[in-house]
Amino acid sequence: MPDDPFVPAIGPDSGVLIRAENGDVVTYDATGLTLRLSDTVLADLRTRLALPGAALDVADHLGDIDAWHLRAEGDWLRFSALLEPDLGPREYQRPVAGGDIIASAPGPLQALLSLGGARRAGFNDGPPGFGYHILAPGDDIGSVGFEGTGTAQPTAGLQRIPHCSRDALIADTLLGWRRGALRGLPLFVVRAETDGSASAADLGHGVAYANFLVALDNLVTAAAALGKRPKVLAVSLDYGPEDIRNTPAAFAAAMRALMRQIERDLAARNLQRPIFLLPFDAAAPQAAAFGAWELAWSHGDHSVALPAPGYMFEQTRFARPTDAGRRRQAEMDAHAIVALTRRESWFCPLLLLAEHQGRTIRVTARALADLVLDGTDPFKAGATCGFSLSGTAKPVQITAVTLAPDDPQSLILTCDRVPDGPEVALHYACGAASCGAVRDQWSAPSRSGGALLHRWAYPAALPLRRGQA
Repeated sequence: MPDDPFVPAIGPDSGVLIRAENGDVVTYDATGLTLRLSDTVLADLRTRLALPGAALDVADHLGDIDAWHLRAEGDWLRFSALLEPDLGPREYQRPVAGGDIIASAPGPLQALLSLGGARRAGFNDGPPGFGYHILAPGDDIGSVGFEGTGTAQPTAGLQRIPHCSRDALIADTLLGWRRGALRGLPLFVVRAETDGSASAADLGHGVAYANFLVALDNLVTAAAALGKRPKVLAVSLDYGPEDIRNTPAAFAAAMRALMRQIERDLAARNLQRPIFLLPFDAAAPQAAAFGAWELAWSHGDHSVALPAPGYMFEQTRFARPTDAGRRRQAEMDAHAIVALTRRESWFCPLLLLAEHQGRTIRVTARALADLVLDGTDPFKAGATCGFSLSGTAKPVQITAVTLAPDDPQSLILTCDRVPDGPEVALHYACGAASCGAVRDQWSAPSRSGGALLHRWAYPAALPLRRGQA
């Protein structure tokens, strides 16, 4: 009978154990067995085992994009591509199991998180400029969380975002500066969680805080999947206008307690203490506004910055920041983050003491640079530069505001009569005026164009004391 090509030939020293139509499958010789695998099986093994030199087809795995040097490394597909023309060819990655393409970036996986009231849920339309570097947890929610209406779920995935929350704009600003300085462009995770808590004390026990903790857990698991260290760079506590219960002292105490609580919950996850950003909005109820003034100089041992007063940003008639205003807010936030990261100070001029002798009031401030009375008056504060008096026995008008000749961080206010009364208070950018014209000498360009950024003085309400002769 002639040899059947599909019947294995077995010899004393070598032979074929299994044969298929396209050739031998299993053979043997003195060294052992030899297994021949198909190209499809080999490609699958290379993908699963991340074998060096794995030749993967871009179109099959990534679709019709300008990519090359595709290879599998563990659970990730890594490749070079031109996806962002302004950035040029760069390295990217995507989970083998599917998901969004993200940048292959150096350093830790950094988080910019925020917790607060409804206003923090606002966002600008359109993705961030560094869209492959600024991500949200992979739960299809985006950079603004559940707004108190749902419960966040655990996920190790990351997704690109179609819109820009304030946290995303902060990350976009930081990445823009790093790119200009030819430094590495890390990955950022952003998430804002808000709810309807009626006081700062309630904020640490509501739905938003529970979802905030899920965001921390998701950061840790996402970083592990990437083989990176997780880091919470900053937490914004954007709460004040919503507080309808507290006194100024109670508001400040509740915010300090919330910062301690957050630090404990980060430590439980082996995360380092973050920078806290506390927006200062003069439109808040007086208790929250004056509580924020107290926090500006008395925030304990936390790493805290109040990046800027709210009156310097354009708002809608509903007291919400415009798109340009939100971008400028984020830029001031970014300046504060950079300063505190370098262990430098960041605060705007803080008015501390008001004393009068006759018709003259001396206002003492604390600032990082000499004070300036901005003659352009961009916020239309008027000739009083945003100062007004309350509690006087008779109406008193402020007729002049000048820099003190003997101290670059003090102001001299002249009145038309002696400001006497049982409880006289000097207001700046609150009360009769909602803005001011006092700043320090620092300035920086804005990426959104328009006027330079400045550190404008925080609102204040100071009891007027009689000075020593």
